[in-house]
Amino acid sequence: MIPAAVLTVSDRSAAGVRADSAGPVAVRALRDAGFACADATVIPDGADAVEHALRELLDAGIRLIITSGGTGVGPRDETPEGTTRVIDRHLPGIAEELRRAGLAATPASMLTRGLAGVVGDALIVNLPGSPKAVAEGMPVVLSVAGHVLSQLHGEDH
Repeated sequence: MIPAAVLTVSDRSAAGVRADSAGPVAVRALRDAGFACADATVIPDGADAVEHALRELLDAGIRLIITSGGTGVGPRDETPEGTTRVIDRHLPGIAEELRRAGLAATPASMLTRGLAGVVGDALIVNLPGSPKAVAEGMPVVLSVAGHVLSQLHGEDH
């Protein structure tokens, strides 16, 4: 089983003020798709926190990382900035499809600044922080994750 992880980025959830309701949605989708995935890790917002957490997960051998939260336009929404510090190559088509697919549910999906990209043999995808956006986004991610990960291992198309 391919190791995966979910990183929930939320000041309120990290402080215990609000339960993480989006992370478990991503964890369940990953497990249902056959990935080995522990429960979501919750960290506060901010580029430094995101970068540090992503690097720890990568150092632990995680090959698929889903972040949830911190992709909007609020002052502390810096998940894309932290992710950019880590990824080697952007995969804009994944992020574009997530935004496009989200438009069916809400015009606010245009406001997400989430990214997708690869580093080493791992794929990182930023999703918004709402459980609904995660539930709608995970099928998009899972539709290409296996192919991306096999390509990163040098397998043929």
